[in-house]
Amino acid sequence: MSDPTRLTAAALADALAAGELSAVDATQAHLDRIAAVDDDVHAFLQVDAEGAIAAARSVDEQRAAGAPLGPLAGVPIAVKDVVATKGLPTTAGSKILEGWVPPYDATLVTRLRAAGLPILGKTNMDEFAMGSSTEHSAYGPTHNPWSLDRIPGGSGGGSAAAVAAYEAPLAIGTDTGGSIRQPASVTGTVGVKPTYGGVSRYGLIALASSLDQAGPCTRSVLDAALLHTVIGGHDQMDSTSIDAPVPPVVEAARRGDVRDLRIGVIKEISGEGFAPQVRARFTESLDLLSAAGAEIVEVSCPSFEKGLAAYYLILPSEASSNLAKFDAMRYGLRVAPKGVESPSAEQVMAATRDAGFGDEVKRRIILGTYALSSGYYDAYYGQAQKVRTLIARDFAAAFEQADVLVTPTAPTVAFKLGEKLNDPMAMYLNDVATIPANLAGVPGLSLPNGLAEDGLPSGFQVLAPIQADDRLYNVGAALERLLEDQWGGPLLAQAPALQAKEVVR
Repeated sequence: MSDPTRLTAAALADALAAGELSAVDATQAHLDRIAAVDDDVHAFLQVDAEGAIAAARSVDEQRAAGAPLGPLAGVPIAVKDVVATKGLPTTAGSKILEGWVPPYDATLVTRLRAAGLPILGKTNMDEFAMGSSTEHSAYGPTHNPWSLDRIPGGSGGGSAAAVAAYEAPLAIGTDTGGSIRQPASVTGTVGVKPTYGGVSRYGLIALASSLDQAGPCTRSVLDAALLHTVIGGHDQMDSTSIDAPVPPVVEAARRGDVRDLRIGVIKEISGEGFAPQVRARFTESLDLLSAAGAEIVEVSCPSFEKGLAAYYLILPSEASSNLAKFDAMRYGLRVAPKGVESPSAEQVMAATRDAGFGDEVKRRIILGTYALSSGYYDAYYGQAQKVRTLIARDFAAAFEQADVLVTPTAPTVAFKLGEKLNDPMAMYLNDVATIPANLAGVPGLSLPNGLAEDGLPSGFQVLAPIQADDRLYNVGAALERLLEDQWGGPLLAQAPALQAKEVVR
């Protein structure tokens, strides 16, 4: 049969179920692909070949015995290194956790294992998920498979790059302000942030607890829906988990019908500040949806213009609290202060945090600690939370006028490595379109919608009301089909370098 690494997860699952391919062979093909290209891409921090093959062999044995299996059984997956994996190092991209091996699995990992998905390894990320380019990883940057001198987005650039480079058909990311959707946009892949609470956060190393959400990174909308059903659903180990069934996302992805659907274009985040060709691809996508029977309407969400400022007070505040646990006392790195014979616990803690945290993490801890400090809490953190409430109200009003809302996912295509590394504000602006969804808890999906500046991919973002995740998949699948009919296949197939064995050098 054809190269298993070039199949979508759904097609690979069908081939496995039909006996055209074994799970061991499919997993080995992806491990071989990782060995061939990951020195260039650096999508992975850990590769667990032995564990992945063992899991695949178990699936083959169960299938041979006639045991009932899940729809993705035997399809390998990569997992962002912010998700706890028993027996496999989990660093969150930080030196402060270098070598730490969790004694337990995150709930979503438990569900992946139970569904028979072999875990290929752990993917690179910005340290503690703080960044938009994966350049803030303590273990070096990930490179965009479309062009190795470009960023793959962040913080989950490793997961998106692994999928784009055909190293994994599926990956898990986490999205606090766009860390699934923005990497999807710049790598020509699909990324979904489910409704907040729709996927358990138990076992995720927390950045900002009121914003973090795990979700799928894939090469098709249907693949994302299939993975969503595996990892979604209520979990009593997570107090924020929604006690409700997963929305019918797979049915919606298979349907893909936008006739008579109202699609709202958010005026505040679809024009100024977005690169010309990104705007052009967005307009073309709207035209396709309109021709397919959707009604395109403009909606106004004025509070969204304050979203970036509010987010960069709320996130650092929660991060400063969450990262206080890395104190050199219980686990992880421990550094003795220089020139001190009998250091106190406070001195060891200070030396460890100074050595173990990178500059971006320190920057956000300082900002968050300041925003929460006495005399400033109401002026900064309190005000930011009020803006958050206004954003949620804007979403509610907009969804009275439209069934889904849409924007470009990111303002630009992938920029060059190092280009914005020393300009935090320029880096933060990459998330201007994705942040509002996290502040309000609504679900969002990004899918590729063409090539923009420098022949690099751009993304189209769909947003839906809370717990209406199926609307994302319906609209996303419809647009995906329309675009692929136009292109003659998936966007990744339009990148000549990705058709060869090696990625762009």
